[in-house]
Amino acid sequence: MLYLQAMDISSYKSKLQQEEAQLELELTDMGVLDFNNGVDWTAKGEEYVETADLNILADADEEQEVKKEIVNQLEVRLKNVKEALKRIEDGTYGICVSCNEAIEPARLEANPAAKECIRCS
Repeated sequence: MLYLQAMDISSYKSKLQQEEAQLELELTDMGVLDFNNGVDWTAKGEEYVETADLNILADADEEQEVKKEIVNQLEVRLKNVKEALKRIEDGTYGICVSCNEAIEPARLEANPAAKECIRCS
């Protein structure tokens, strides 16, 4: 098995930490963290009065659905980044979770949060 050198891991860790901070910033801008579990995010909504024009309400609903999807995608990516950082701490970073073979360095360069090799993904 090919293991990543300590220098490579520190580079990936730095990239992951930067991405984690950026994702949290984007999520904070578009969503609200669930205070009950501290993990799940919900898209921020707009308040409209009931007398608002139906077209305005329809547009607002459509915008809210788009925002929910973006928040969901950001939340999934943040979870993957956090899991990758945990694998670094556990000493299992760069090892495919499916076949236990090394993940290709080119794959980790393209996606530092990758948890599977190209063959298994």
